[in-house]
Amino acid sequence: MKKPYIKKFSEISKFTVWIVDGRYIRENIDEEFTNFGQHYRFVFIPEYELWVDKQYGAGEEKFYIDHMLAEHKLMSKGVDYDTAIEKADKIEQSERAKSAMIKQNLKLKKDHAKLVNLIHKKQIRSFGNKLKIWVVNGELVRDFFFLDFTEGGHDKVYNFIPEKEIWLDDDLSPTERKFVLLHEVHERNLMVKGLKYDDAHKDSSKIEFYCRHHQRETFKKIKAEFKKVA
Repeated sequence: MKKPYIKKFSEISKFTVWIVDGRYIRENIDEEFTNFGQHYRFVFIPEYELWVDKQYGAGEEKFYIDHMLAEHKLMSKGVDYDTAIEKADKIEQSERAKSAMIKQNLKLKKDHAKLVNLIHKKQIRSFGNKLKIWVVNGELVRDFFFLDFTEGGHDKVYNFIPEKEIWLDDDLSPTERKFVLLHEVHERNLMVKGLKYDDAHKDSSKIEFYCRHHQRETFKKIKAEFKKVA
């Protein structure tokens, strides 16, 4: 398996940290791979390798590595994934709290409107004005709102996202934004109709995966979804 590897990032004890092509992984191996992964979460990753998706926003590799090391240690001892990720999240949050990004913007923590304004980076206006689509500072979202925010989200899932907004992580490859946007608007439409998140997410993952392999149909499907927006 050579294609996912981009470059060796570092070596930590017996572990090798690799920067990998997340898009290739999502399209050919496992669509649920997001920012990072280790063997006990994704069995296709060799046991002593830690994979970090190539980043397009700010560098968060250190936080991801701390998280994966904790997750790997616990799961190798038989701890279930839900328990391991909960404990690894606490370690990651502790490390993030020491970061310059948080210290620089800590005063905004209690001012939601100003923090959201800082998180907003670029508005995409290609699909009308029924929904606002923002490319956002994903690191700030993970620092201040939700540690596991990846790729994208919308107001029907996250209460920190303003009404009728879809957020796309700036850490996401620009070539992948259209697939994630399709996922998010389709998922939101289903949830507005009353479908629960788990079912809406599952259905949206299917349409996202289909379009990753039939790319010419993507924008047509996005436009169709935007016509359904309520």
